[in-house]
Amino acid sequence: MFNKRVKIREAVQMDAGKEEITVMGWVRTFRNNQFIALNDGSSNDQLQVVLELGRFDDTLLKRISTGASIKATGLLIDSPGKGQKVELKASSVLILGESDPEKFPLQPKKHSLEFLREIAHLRFRTNTFGSVFRVRHGLAYATHQFFHERGFVYLHTPVITASDAEGAGEMFKVTTLPFDNTPRNEAGEVNFKDDFFGRATNLTVSGQLEGELAAMGFGEIYTFGPTFRAENSNTARHLAEFWMIEPEMAFYDLEDNMDLAEAFIRYLISYSLKNNRADLEFLDQRLAEEEKQKPQAERSEQGLIQKLEWVVSQDFQRITYTEAIDILLQSPAYKKKKFKYDVAWGIDLQSEHERYLVEKHFKKPVIVTGYPKDIKAFYMRQNEDGKTVAAMDILAPGIGEIVGGSQREERLDKLEARMREMHIPIEQMWWYLDTRRFGSVPHAGFGLGFERMVQFVTGMTNIRDVIPFPRTPKNAEF
Repeated sequence: MFNKRVKIREAVQMDAGKEEITVMGWVRTFRNNQFIALNDGSSNDQLQVVLELGRFDDTLLKRISTGASIKATGLLIDSPGKGQKVELKASSVLILGESDPEKFPLQPKKHSLEFLREIAHLRFRTNTFGSVFRVRHGLAYATHQFFHERGFVYLHTPVITASDAEGAGEMFKVTTLPFDNTPRNEAGEVNFKDDFFGRATNLTVSGQLEGELAAMGFGEIYTFGPTFRAENSNTARHLAEFWMIEPEMAFYDLEDNMDLAEAFIRYLISYSLKNNRADLEFLDQRLAEEEKQKPQAERSEQGLIQKLEWVVSQDFQRITYTEAIDILLQSPAYKKKKFKYDVAWGIDLQSEHERYLVEKHFKKPVIVTGYPKDIKAFYMRQNEDGKTVAAMDILAPGIGEIVGGSQREERLDKLEARMREMHIPIEQMWWYLDTRRFGSVPHAGFGLGFERMVQFVTGMTNIRDVIPFPRTPKNAEF
């Protein structure tokens, strides 16, 4: 039976014994026709499987190569080698799947991250991506645990929707209409009445609006699912398909919202430090090697684990957008013209501005509130000054914005007026406005980009390396 195997993560911690065990995995290396380094993905640990010389047939030995999968049974014995407590003295070896050593692209040597993206279907077998995706799993599990412990309801919001929550217009259209003979009306516009849903639809850019509807019945909900942006951004920070965590809470104001978001980030990091320690230690060491290649002035002041422990121990700095602009205007970086983008009240803060506030000025995570209403979405609650909204962004070291949220506008007249200003179709949004007509309450929510959170915790610098199969402009491989 296959399910009686012992995972290598457990086997390497066991004591030498008198009972045989069975392990299965993929061959990392095979030396001297005698020593197999075996890994099964349960951790980065490898178990050395020792084949006694003369015991196994030469035809079998020739089929054992890097990338092949095997089943090995034998006794765990004390290992005389360094760096391992035990090794498996094999009594039997069965090859489950062969691997042509001339064609297998993951030979036992250092590979660039760019190359590994080209073989994303195989990069799970490397130590780096094994660690990254085990950490990603842990953060996903911790997300559900955090909200469940607080009584939130997990809501599945639609992937196909007729609304554009952000008003951005950068959406992937969903249609069954033929491309070569698209039906059109008298004005020459596409006639969506003949389409599957009878109207124009797209892949969701956010589950927020539907989340608000549910929060008006459950009080506190969260969504955790894929979102899509047809934004032609070929950068290390953008994906066309990514995952968002979006809680929505009735009877919350902006301060409640900030408190929850800060607690959530601390919880995720603490969970990872406790439950993914070995993977983080590997990634910490990897990042340290990467940092050595940079000029001294560009190196991080902290190691990965040191940074994570520091963030957990710090209260996040809270400032207004106006205070942030003042700090940037007074900064040496601005005065020496080191910013690529200009600084003035009313701008949307760029990543370089956000990172300056976090990494140079405060040296801790920062929550910025009170953004100009002209650069924020229609649903954000308008402040009494008439210029700003009750928005908040959380800025993290090395990343910039990691959370964006706000208190939502619960006043029907204010919301409708703002929608008219921004040309949001009020008639089509009748269902959303009903929540303001029937028992409206102060409420708030935020969105956390899951991949950016994984980036922050793992120290990976390119967002394409923290999602299994990245979707980017001109790339939908695998």
